[in-house]
Amino acid sequence: MLVVGFPTGLFAANCYVVAPAAGERCVIIDPGQDVVAPLAEVLREHRLKPAAVLVTHGHIDHMWSVVPVCGEHEIAAYVHPADRGRVADPTRTLSADLVAALGLAGVTFGEPADVRELSDGGALDLAGLALTAAHAPGHTAGSVVFRSDAGGPDGEPVAFTGDVLFAGSIGRSDQIGGDSGAMQQSLSRLLAWPDETLVFPGHGGSTSIGRERRSNPFLRDLEPARQGSA
Repeated sequence: MLVVGFPTGLFAANCYVVAPAAGERCVIIDPGQDVVAPLAEVLREHRLKPAAVLVTHGHIDHMWSVVPVCGEHEIAAYVHPADRGRVADPTRTLSADLVAALGLAGVTFGEPADVRELSDGGALDLAGLALTAAHAPGHTAGSVVFRSDAGGPDGEPVAFTGDVLFAGSIGRSDQIGGDSGAMQQSLSRLLAWPDETLVFPGHGGSTSIGRERRSNPFLRDLEPARQGSA
């Protein structure tokens, strides 16, 4: 699996371009602010053709450019129904001060022409990639983690965790739509995954489930979810 990630916009949210290999079709995960130019360079360098956009959650730093990217490449966006309204109007959960600071006053957002809703445990066969969408609420009601069972360089699982799990930290649950109890349950589900699972988070560098299990202070008192619930 080819994974190319780069930070986007004021909040340095990671956008990932994922494909079976160079010269293939790809999926784009979380096209954030000012993504169009660097995304075009990644697609050119690796000779990739986009097949879909996947949205881990509806915060504006992760889906700012969903509409232009989907429109340019005539592809669908995949989002959990609980966060679909945030994609259509991401400013509705932002304070007036933040809207002004981001220069969004008077800016009109909307949905791409083709939006497809994700379900927990739903299998996605896109661009030659076999991915599973795991609903992981807590940061937002519709947060989703995308997982491949054998996408790493040595065949290990790979997970794109959005703002659920970071290297050394976890996503906030104290904002509109957040739920600390749901976040704990979501993290327990991730802890049921194998230690070798590679984690590509929504901000910062990559890590692994094993590393976070051993060293992440926010996971110290959590037990993995029982087998079959992860």
